[in-house]
Amino acid sequence: MENFEFRIKHVCKQSGARIGEFITPHGIIETPVFMPVGTQATVKGLRPEDLKEIGAQIILSNTYHLFLRPGDKIVKEAGGLHKFMNWDKPILTDSGGFQVFSLADLRKINDDGVEFSSHLSGERFFITPEKCMEIQNNLGADIIMAFDECTKAGSSYEEAKEACERTTKWAERCYNAQKNEKQILFPIIQGNMFKDLREKSLNEVSKYAKCGIAVGGLSVGEEKEVMYDILDFLKDKYPENMPRYLMGVGSPDCLIESIIRGIDMMDCVLPTRIARNGTALTQKGKMIVRNAKFKDDFTPIEDDCDCYACKHFTKAYIRHLINADEMLAAELLSIHNIRFLTKLTEKIKEAILHDRLLDFKEEFLKEFKW
Repeated sequence: MENFEFRIKHVCKQSGARIGEFITPHGIIETPVFMPVGTQATVKGLRPEDLKEIGAQIILSNTYHLFLRPGDKIVKEAGGLHKFMNWDKPILTDSGGFQVFSLADLRKINDDGVEFSSHLSGERFFITPEKCMEIQNNLGADIIMAFDECTKAGSSYEEAKEACERTTKWAERCYNAQKNEKQILFPIIQGNMFKDLREKSLNEVSKYAKCGIAVGGLSVGEEKEVMYDILDFLKDKYPENMPRYLMGVGSPDCLIESIIRGIDMMDCVLPTRIARNGTALTQKGKMIVRNAKFKDDFTPIEDDCDCYACKHFTKAYIRHLINADEMLAAELLSIHNIRFLTKLTEKIKEAILHDRLLDFKEEFLKEFKW
């Protein structure tokens, strides 16, 4: 714990959202924070220098994918993820639980762990909570996640209850197996859309939360209002003085709504995924830059954006790159989209500091249409 500390700097009088400082071995993270996803130890198409210029404070990498290739032992031999990918700021690795969840036809779950087939080679593997900790220890991220079982929206109460109980047992095993003082373990709250299970999970896994806790199993097919209702229910029940991480959620509207509901950390592949499809995030919503109406539009994606793409290129040029299937198109749109979300988070912090986040939300959502 001497390597990690969370300090609350200001609580918005209007909304209850907070500004904090999360101290880690690789630097201070100012919260609330949006975290870009670098699944394969890289945020697709972007250099570490690009991410720093954009304002990224921390990035994620994926335990499941890095376990399969190049292998966690290779990463350890390279000196850990920070050296391997030349990123000197904090890194978070997920547990791989969500990826295993999405491999429904390729895996078998029991109380010991998960047996699954690699989506790359078909090779069979068995991951236990202890093995998950070993892999993440080898990867060397600052923040590591407990192995959990995620259930899809629409799961029955009994299915959610079984997964919730297994997640608690696995959290204890992860806690007992994790011995690296330069890594902090975040247990994960599960329970699907059932409030009694969510509260039970929070109460049970909180004993393993020393400086951070995560909310998993949301944005898995349910309506946004259902997710917000669960977050409202949990808002006043978390352990005090530690960051709260909502996993896999990061559209601009969800970013604001979740921070209002007490969340400090969020991540999502959205900005880079839609960039590869030729779509930009703007103050008014999504802009499909590949559309023909932009073929002779010689203005930036957004006039007031300070990102590299907007300072140097036009919509017409980026549309040309998309249609010519040039890699630079996805790179420029990724830069813009991640900057849009980091800049939005900066505006949210400013609104919290001035005790007007609910007013800011109303102003933003009046113009922004998802």
